[in-house]
Amino acid sequence: MIYFDNSATTKVHPEVMKTFVAVNEKFWANPASIHEFGHQTNELLQSARKQVAEILHTSPNKIYFTSGGTESNNLAIFGLANKYKTRGRHVLVSEIEHPSILEAAKQLMKNGFEVEWIPVNSDGIIVIDAVKKLLRTDTILVSVMHVNNETGAIQPIQEISAYVRQNSRAVIHMDAVQSFGKLPVHFGALDVDAITISSHKIHGLKGSGLLALKQFMEVEPMLFGGGQESGIRSGTTPVPLAVSTAKAVRLAHDNLQENAKTMKEITENLIPFLTSFPSIKLISPTNRASHIVSFSVRKIKGEVLINALQQKNVIVSTSSACSSRQTTTSHVLKAMHIQDDYIKGVIRLSFSAINTQEEINQFKKIFTNVMKVIKGD
Repeated sequence: MIYFDNSATTKVHPEVMKTFVAVNEKFWANPASIHEFGHQTNELLQSARKQVAEILHTSPNKIYFTSGGTESNNLAIFGLANKYKTRGRHVLVSEIEHPSILEAAKQLMKNGFEVEWIPVNSDGIIVIDAVKKLLRTDTILVSVMHVNNETGAIQPIQEISAYVRQNSRAVIHMDAVQSFGKLPVHFGALDVDAITISSHKIHGLKGSGLLALKQFMEVEPMLFGGGQESGIRSGTTPVPLAVSTAKAVRLAHDNLQENAKTMKEITENLIPFLTSFPSIKLISPTNRASHIVSFSVRKIKGEVLINALQQKNVIVSTSSACSSRQTTTSHVLKAMHIQDDYIKGVIRLSFSAINTQEEINQFKKIFTNVMKVIKGD
């Protein structure tokens, strides 16, 4: 099998799985228990928290382990908006965010907040003038993803944050689910206040992730109970998941340059091949993360191409795995104003460091034969 759907999920790294199993076997006590076994388990949990905090350049008590990207994004949107609502009730969200941001923002509107959507250009990238036009003195939250999950477009976070800092008291949340491990992501490199990371996008386990806050930032809880995770996320902390998430974060951070180089070489091999087909339009912009390439075949539904490739044991996806089973057109593609001839035929290829040039060469041969069948090219 050739697996090119790594933006949907990645294969678990053997070291991460080894960590998960070992913690389950040796440190399965409740970390909130006051006996020695519980204390040892809690020490391991806090060690994992400290490790992540060092990588993200923040304090350990600002790392909150969650069930994944969706929960972390919801916690950021609701938690930050509610915490700082005394400053105002105006929120800015880019129109190409993941549904876990968009739907949470829509719920904010029902709760009395005013939400406005930041538009993007035809490359799917926010133009700073749009932020300048929408930002107000009563804006309390700006949420912009670092790398778009459908196109790989890198958003101008530094430019956005610089303007927001100079002209408002708004806090800035960045969804880094598709950028962590591919680009430098930490509070020292990017002037944001909150960062979302999902474990299974970086060869970790599903059902785990984290929300990291900048030092001195605060967030209101969404879950109430025993006060775990500094009172922000009540419920018994799943220590094996938290520790294995820290392991995945460490591996992704330590291998960033090598992995990014591998994925860049893969896509540099692939893109000239794809654009050699007259019926193919490249959807991903030039300024994109190296692990995502989206393209479209004119007047062909993406599902047709996906099924044809799957028959040859090649796994790809439509523009987003989160919406690939739905019949509605991607909100990201709509925001980019993709032409009607192409908007239904978008295919996303997404890579990880375990993909190889040999797989790309095999893909080229298979794809060429598939195109001959479905398009006659």
